[in-house]
Amino acid sequence: MNYKPIIIVAGEPNSIFSEIFFKSLKYKKYKSPIVIIASQKLISLQMKKLNIKMKIRLVDFLQLKKYSFDNKKINLINVDINQKKAFDIISNKSNNYIEKSFDIALKILSQKITNKFINGPISKKFFLNKKYLGITEYLAHKTKTKNFAMLIYNKNLSVCPLTTHVPIKKVPKKINKKSIKNKVKLIDKFYRKYFYQKPLIALTGLNPHCESVDKYNEDEKIIRPSINSLIKSNYKIFGPFAADTIFLKKNRQKYNVILGMYHDQVLTPIKTLFEYDAINITLGLPFLRISPDHGPNEKMIGKNKSNPLSLIRALTFLDFKK
Repeated sequence: MNYKPIIIVAGEPNSIFSEIFFKSLKYKKYKSPIVIIASQKLISLQMKKLNIKMKIRLVDFLQLKKYSFDNKKINLINVDINQKKAFDIISNKSNNYIEKSFDIALKILSQKITNKFINGPISKKFFLNKKYLGITEYLAHKTKTKNFAMLIYNKNLSVCPLTTHVPIKKVPKKINKKSIKNKVKLIDKFYRKYFYQKPLIALTGLNPHCESVDKYNEDEKIIRPSINSLIKSNYKIFGPFAADTIFLKKNRQKYNVILGMYHDQVLTPIKTLFEYDAINITLGLPFLRISPDHGPNEKMIGKNKSNPLSLIRALTFLDFKK
């Protein structure tokens, strides 16, 4: 049985990603060939520092269709990098390297060689430079995708923020019926396609206890009517629920996904519950994009103490997709 390759952009060179990547390869054998897009010089230096004994197999991304390989070696598409040191500070000096890595990955994905894509952590401050809210939005722009969603997935419970990396003062203006409906439809489509089930989706309110002292209450004017409309369209949708109690054990066990109104409303509890045992999946793209649910964590570079579980979960999830 042939498995399509998993394409990985290593991302920020000054991060713990190479460490968790090597640990993930040691953890288990994956059926899908894993191809990483990174600097050969940088990877070699990091392998030496972390005492990794695997060999590197250089891969030409223009000839990827012709390859037949396994994961006994590190399959590497080399991208030159100008930085002299493998472990340096995170800065905008890496931007061209990261951009080129993404461009190569997107060319491969556009050729339909595979639909499986992972990217390592990226510095929003330097690489995105306020042009995009996150890599989710960056990839949506690159693929001309207008309807997309961020799903933080765990097999027991997933969450989706209606708004992503938006300043809290701007959140209420971003909440509307169209956005809620689009996110619910993407979640429903994803669960039916990959898990063969209609998901049970809970919506949180925006305000504490779904109440407001203001004359205009978003929970009553926007969120509740959206739920009623989706129910009529045969979606299994419930709420709005107060965000401070929906994550209680007896409540969260009833649902597959909790759709919240803003980032920290749902990501804080999901990371508290599962820590590294979750992955970030972008819904709506023309391919399956997953990233480990954590950042570059430059303070841990070179210490060989970082937890690879989120990347292992990402690789395992994609390994079962032909």
